[in-house]
Amino acid sequence: MKKRDVETTGHEWDGIEELNNPLPRWWLWVFYATIVWGIGYTIAYPAWPGIRSATAGVMGWSTRANIAEDIAAATAANAEITARLAETPLTEIAADPVLDGFARNSGGAVFRTWCAQCHGSGAAGAKGYPNLLDDEWLWGGSIEAIHESIQHGIRNDQSDMARYSEMPAFGEILEDDEIDQVVNYVMSLSGEPREADLVAAGGDVFADNCSACHGAAGEGDQSLGAPNLSNAVWLYGGDYETIRHTVEYSRYGVMPAWQDRLSDAEIAAVATYVHGLGGGE
Repeated sequence: MKKRDVETTGHEWDGIEELNNPLPRWWLWVFYATIVWGIGYTIAYPAWPGIRSATAGVMGWSTRANIAEDIAAATAANAEITARLAETPLTEIAADPVLDGFARNSGGAVFRTWCAQCHGSGAAGAKGYPNLLDDEWLWGGSIEAIHESIQHGIRNDQSDMARYSEMPAFGEILEDDEIDQVVNYVMSLSGEPREADLVAAGGDVFADNCSACHGAAGEGDQSLGAPNLSNAVWLYGGDYETIRHTVEYSRYGVMPAWQDRLSDAEIAAVATYVHGLGGGE
């Protein structure tokens, strides 16, 4: 058979040359069609990015607009029950199965959107962020108390009604040996102190400096946001070094006020959701 006279690409590997055969005609036409389609697409739909936005396209199509329409439709469909949720007293929501179910589901969505970043997707909290699943509440675990915490927040400058308390930095008040004593006393309330011989003296330091907020027995005071020190639940950690750091430098956790970000119904819903996780009083 006579060899075809076809130019090569000039590439050769181990004596094997690459022939420069023309592309199939059908493939070329498909390729040209994709170019034409691409040009038409960039004209019809949003495509070319700019400094502030992309070209809008002559058809005015927008994924954001589609999502906004879907949200508006869902909002309209839930308008009646949302209004009921905002108007119903918090303690009466659970008595209405339909309203309670809506509140828990919508509250779960609000929680996962706005609260999970700090409290965790399962609401178990993290160091410095309260666990919402247990029975230990700094400011109270009733549904009304939870609602107030969500609405106004903690130690923020957004709401005049934010819950507020401030622990002094006792490193500026007590001597180092007094701090060691009171830390060992606090550890003895819920477990074993590091130095048992300092506990008695630490009790005196505690009575003079800490009992006004934490109580004579260290059981805390929810009206002040003062934690219970007589159990093994610790927000920042219960080891000696962590407690000493807390006593010496204090802690100052801040929670934003959600009253300007969430609607009344959304706050009621997420309060219902959190209260129903198992730790609500």
